[in-house]
Amino acid sequence: MMRRLLTGAGLFLLGCLSLRAQSFIRPVGGNPGAETVQQQEPAPASAEQRPAPAAAKTLTLAEAEAIALKNNPQISVGRLEALVAQQNVRVARSAFFPTATLNVTAVGAQEGSRIAAGFLTNPVLYDRAAAGVNVTALITDFGRTANLTGSAEERAKAEDQNSAATRAQILLTVDQAFYSTLEAEALLRVAQETQESRGLVAKKVSAMTDAKLKSDLDLSFANVDFSRAKLQVLEAEDSLQSSLATLSAILGYPDLQQFELVDDQSPVTVPPVDVAPLIAEGLKQRPEVSALQHDLAAAQKFGHAEHDLSRPTVSALGTVGLAPVRANQIESWYGAAGVNISVPIFDGFQFDARAKAADFEAEASRQRLLNLQNNVARDVRISWRSSRNAYERLDVTKQLSDQANLALRLAQSRYDLGLSSIIEFSQAELDKTEADITDTDARYQYRLSQIVLDFTVGRKF
Repeated sequence: MMRRLLTGAGLFLLGCLSLRAQSFIRPVGGNPGAETVQQQEPAPASAEQRPAPAAAKTLTLAEAEAIALKNNPQISVGRLEALVAQQNVRVARSAFFPTATLNVTAVGAQEGSRIAAGFLTNPVLYDRAAAGVNVTALITDFGRTANLTGSAEERAKAEDQNSAATRAQILLTVDQAFYSTLEAEALLRVAQETQESRGLVAKKVSAMTDAKLKSDLDLSFANVDFSRAKLQVLEAEDSLQSSLATLSAILGYPDLQQFELVDDQSPVTVPPVDVAPLIAEGLKQRPEVSALQHDLAAAQKFGHAEHDLSRPTVSALGTVGLAPVRANQIESWYGAAGVNISVPIFDGFQFDARAKAADFEAEASRQRLLNLQNNVARDVRISWRSSRNAYERLDVTKQLSDQANLALRLAQSRYDLGLSSIIEFSQAELDKTEADITDTDARYQYRLSQIVLDFTVGRKF
């Protein structure tokens, strides 16, 4: 008798230890397949086979945006292109300043040499070694240089706005990746809770089947639901790792980072009722629109500069120098000053063609701006409508989740009392899981719709 008692106690203790071990091997995070219980104890994995997971970094949305603005290469590219455009302004403005050139010349000439072929002038070449400074200054070209400088300034302003647009696009992508990762984490928790509850149901039905209280069909349905829940966990884990990879890349990290994201607990705001003020705000604040406006102004000023090619150019010239080694006919120093007027007469119709090409380009810029304004109005209208629909879905999905939970409790009670089949209970479990997933998705989709709406009206830069 004592031997039987000891044997029974030993079996009971082994069963408890087995259940305890199973509770510790449930997968957490990205560890697919860890829920499978082996009949024999596996050999411990080596460090090469299973690297130790890195500690998760706590990350808020504001921190993620700051990291992306610091590390993302596209931000640096936009900033550098804006700096290039600013230097082009200096290049165009340099024509307003005098140009000074230092020349040092040494000549040994045959006495009486002349340059005759190919030139109208016929200067005399003398032996000399001289140094001097030549100065050229633009007096007026009747607006061409001013228009070229203005065009370069408008291009620089356009590049500044393009840099702001790149910044806004990066912030939008960061926010979308951040909330997509939060949604993936929430969906993983729903899947894990579903797996846990269906595992308990499967164990309960298995015990009742062993006691001949339920049929093998009930056990089969319970096991199918449990397997389906495990598949949902695997899919949720894969989705979470993909979201983390996207977030890591947009933050400028070359490898996958494990983050512990901090959700924004700010209250849900109601979207505006009227879309017209949002469209006006978007047309005024979007950096892409401002960039094309500056591009249009630059094209117009460049067109004016091309038309000014046919106008005269008036320049001042001056030179002064010293010839310490020279022929007897040359003075020891020299100097002269004058004014030169250059009037274009005929250029093979080049100037006319350049002016017309500039006018066509200005009109193309005008049409591009008009097209962008239409697209911005469309994007604002679509994002506003999506935000309104996402807000309205919040109450509906919450009611759906509550009703699905109530239906599951009632179905479980009926099944436990033997008043319904496993099919009804299984369908109630499936409806509950889908309702929880829909409710979770609705909450984060509304956050994402707000982010997109802020971007389309120009608030994210």
